[in-house]
Amino acid sequence: TTAGDGEEGLALFTSAPFDLVITDMVMPVKDGLDTILDLKKKAPGLPVIAMSGGGRIPKERYLEVAKYLGNTKTLPKPFSREEIVSLVREHLASGEFSEGIEV
Repeated sequence: TTAGDGEEGLALFTSAPFDLVITDMVMPVKDGLDTILDLKKKAPGLPVIAMSGGGRIPKERYLEVAKYLGNTKTLPKPFSREEIVSLVREHLASGEFSEGIEV
């Protein structure tokens, strides 16, 4: 499932929760930080992969903040398909997902 921004993503999550969320940190309407905070209120143990290519501040700063929100992995842009698949597999291996997820 994909969303155009954090607000749309939260609405989708509320209607049908996901086992993992992959979010950008810089988005219109609701940024990644606010999106992750709202998701963690609804599902504290939800695994999140936060990605950023930067914006008003360097990407490293966005990703540092995301790490402190708990159960969040980070991925600086640009990244390869293999890198994101590897992070998803890490979460799968940790048993944080329900059954039936394919990578």
